[in-house]
Amino acid sequence: MPSPRESRPHPRSPRGRARRRLGGSLAAALALLAAAVGSGATAAPAAAAPAPAGTAAAGLREVMFVGNNWDGTADVIESGGELRRIGRVDVIPDREERMREIYLDPIKLAFFLGVRSGPGEGHDQFVDDMYATPDGSAMVVSRPSFADVVSVDLRTGRINWRFPVAGYRSDHMAVSPDGTRVAVSASTANTVHVLDIATGRQIGSFKTGDKPHENVFTSDGLLWNMSIGEVTTALDATWLDWTKGDRKITVVDANTFRTVRVIDMRERLDAFGRSDLSDAVRPLVFTPDEKKMYFQVSFLNGFLEYDVAGDRITRLKTLPGNPALNPDRTTWVNDSRHHGLSISPDGDKLCVAGTMDDYTTVVDRATLQEGPLVEASKPYWATVSGDGRSCIVSESGADRVSAIDFRTGQRVASVEVGDHPQRVRLAHVPADWTGPTAG
Repeated sequence: MPSPRESRPHPRSPRGRARRRLGGSLAAALALLAAAVGSGATAAPAAAAPAPAGTAAAGLREVMFVGNNWDGTADVIESGGELRRIGRVDVIPDREERMREIYLDPIKLAFFLGVRSGPGEGHDQFVDDMYATPDGSAMVVSRPSFADVVSVDLRTGRINWRFPVAGYRSDHMAVSPDGTRVAVSASTANTVHVLDIATGRQIGSFKTGDKPHENVFTSDGLLWNMSIGEVTTALDATWLDWTKGDRKITVVDANTFRTVRVIDMRERLDAFGRSDLSDAVRPLVFTPDEKKMYFQVSFLNGFLEYDVAGDRITRLKTLPGNPALNPDRTTWVNDSRHHGLSISPDGDKLCVAGTMDDYTTVVDRATLQEGPLVEASKPYWATVSGDGRSCIVSESGADRVSAIDFRTGQRVASVEVGDHPQRVRLAHVPADWTGPTAG
């Protein structure tokens, strides 16, 4: 297997650049600020009214949104089969205005450059997560470097609404079972906002542990948030784990946003006899009956099983390591080892993105036996195809999305997408949609 990719130059594109240093970025930004102010540059319009009622096609088509984090675009691909690309959406049409705001605010500028030099691996993070509105008219996107959430009209490409999150970075989102609300993590403010997906109005919010990350709505009316703490520091030795911050799972009532449960995985890991493992919970999935949860943690090549009602860890699966992987954990991207987990609709198979080990594999949930290790370039996320037959994985190191058959564990399709794909989400768009028709 090839050695894992971190911030190496992309083998197919000059866009892959060496990681920038904060000081150099600051100097460049200040130069841009002087140029912008001196020329009297004006900002582009940030928002436009939603498309008039009745302009959408009569039916909707199931697709997948692929967020190209470093491009600031989202590809729309088929939800199964050959994964053919249907269209592309620019999710930063207001970039000029946002950048001018950042250059004029020293604090915003410092955090913007911090995102670039830290979690962005030397790149700006323009799209982390995205969902469609129930009527398929808009794509709602969290944009980490711009610390906001926006709704982009899929017909015109214009912004319907914008919600600046608390603090200076937005992150993972989740959509409610009825599709009307979206939860977004404000990672530097230890806050989750819950917004009306059609209007961007805040319905509620709640506090979390340090650096809220993944959000999951469950069928019992709860909203789960996992905080991962500091993942960009170099204090990665096991004995320094305590420096990573207050990491916990916060479970709230999805209607009142009152905390109903707090789960400290440190206590559960210790009770399981694995005090050496990090308690930073990364991607996770529930079984269809939501009785068990499978989750990844920082630095682990594998995952754990958690009994929800029993409130205890029951099994650990350690997956093979890539012998070419640099053992220096400070070189692993944002404390990840494996980052991406999905489960087949019947609950029988788990699909694991072995991010730093450069493979994807399907694991039998009953026996925890892994299938073939399918070579993949820095796979960053895993979800399920529309027909439920395949695990869909974003290969951020190869700028492509691949389908891994749950039954055989083999790759069955791939499609090229934009620069550094991360989150992949099922969505619906108008049946005749092929991309925005106006800027």
